Amino acid sequence: MAPAVGVTRIVAADDAGIAAAAAALARGEVVGLPTETVYGLAADAKNDDALRRVFSVKGRPVDHPLIVHVADASWLDTLAEEVPPACRALVEHAWPGPLTVIVRANDSVSRVATGGRDTVAVRMPAHDAALAVIARLGRPVAAPSANRFGGVSPTTARHVADDLVSDVALVVDGGACAIGVESTIVDCTLARPEILRPGAVTDDDVRRILAPRGTKIGDGTTGEPRAPGMLARHYAPAARLVLHESAATLPPDGAPVLDCTGDLVESARMLYARLREHDAAGHAVLHVLLPPARGLGHALRDRLRKAAAP
Repeated sequence: MAPAVGVTRIVAADDAGIAAAAAALARGEVVGLPTETVYGLAADAKNDDALRRVFSVKGRPVDHPLIVHVADASWLDTLAEEVPPACRALVEHAWPGPLTVIVRANDSVSRVATGGRDTVAVRMPAHDAALAVIARLGRPVAAPSANRFGGVSPTTARHVADDLVSDVALVVDGGACAIGVESTIVDCTLARPEILRPGAVTDDDVRRILAPRGTKIGDGTTGEPRAPGMLARHYAPAARLVLHESAATLPPDGAPVLDCTGDLVESARMLYARLREHDAAGHAVLHVLLPPARGLGHALRDRLRKAAAP
């Protein structure tokens, strides 16, 4: 895929672009990296100065942990004190893919990346360009969403360039994200693993994977934030979102309506792009028809509730 016309900071996801991104990361710079979920703001996870740059660029609280991305599932063992059997089962079934696991961090893991915690969130993305960049660097990268903190996540290279302007060395254009919402996060440090953030690996998927082991799961989506995306307000556009369970409650105020009740996969893939389009159109209010509370609908409802929070 060719870089966007007239935008030199956006590079193609070819050998030259991958080499350029890996070289930038090795120099301690931050880059926009595509994944199947959303675009990440990537930095060398072993470079504390680069990690601090991520927090600075995003305007992210320094105690809000970053997700560490790896190029191979075996790298998890180099980051964790131990990998519990339930965590191992989840990784074997869902990596590469939209699943982040939280494990006890060993001494090699930067506490800048973990927000000062002794746990680390780890994911292996299902995107060839991301995996190629990380493998070429030869070390994990920490990569939260490549946008200002609390705002709408980016799902194209153009979104990253628009949000972060000159604050990134470059953006690898891996096309539009296939899933469009952030990864599922499961805390595997507990005897009963907890889902902290819903995503495309659904709670039913997690239960199905762990059922043969007799492992039950808990819901940790409320309470003290222990992982990215757990704050009350997040993923928020400039427009005020008004959420509706049914079209029957839509007021005749002329404000646009975003209908998320149809194909859940398509609704997730396009959610952030549509929120950005409504902001670009200058809409002050956007009514949203919520998806059903099942499967991927849980992740959509989570993102929309947080986006609509005051």
